This record gives sequence, structure tokens and C-alpha cells, in this order.
Amino acid sequence: MPTAIVLINTEIGTEQDVFEQLSKIEGVKEAYIVYGVYDIVAKLEAENMDSLKEIVANKIRKLDRVRSTLTMIVVEGKEFGK
Repeated sequence: MPTAIVLINTEIGTEQDVFEQLSKIEGVKEAYIVYGVYDIVAKLEAENMDSLKEIVANKIRKLDRVRSTLTMIVVEGKEFGK
């Protein structure tokens, strides 16, 4: 199952609004409001790469108040401490 980490920049002061909108998008498995260069970090999972592309390009990037995104496709991963 393809997985991606998406770093999101929002308009100033709109992090919470974008965060709530992300919770309604199918495929967004986790999201965190963070301090630093980016405002939100989201973890996505999809059935295939085309679906993953659809989520990023046509859902997340088109949300009101999203200024930019940086998408990192996961090549290998492991959960720790579970």
C-alpha cells in the first residue's frame, strides 16, 4: 500500500481550519500541527500510486488556505514501540 508524508504550508493563522479539513479526506491517516518551516505534517495511505496522487493534487492542494505542499513517498518503513 503506497504511503506518503505530506508537509503543508498554510496561510498564517489557519492551521487549525486546514487540520480539520484534512480529517475529512479519505486516505489521510494521521495529521499533526507542527512548529517550524511547515505548519502541518500528514501521513497518507492509498490503494495505489494514482490514488495517492489524486489525494495530494486534487484534495489537499485544493483546500482553502493551503499555500504549498511537499510530498515524500515512503520507500521503506517500520513502526517502533508497538
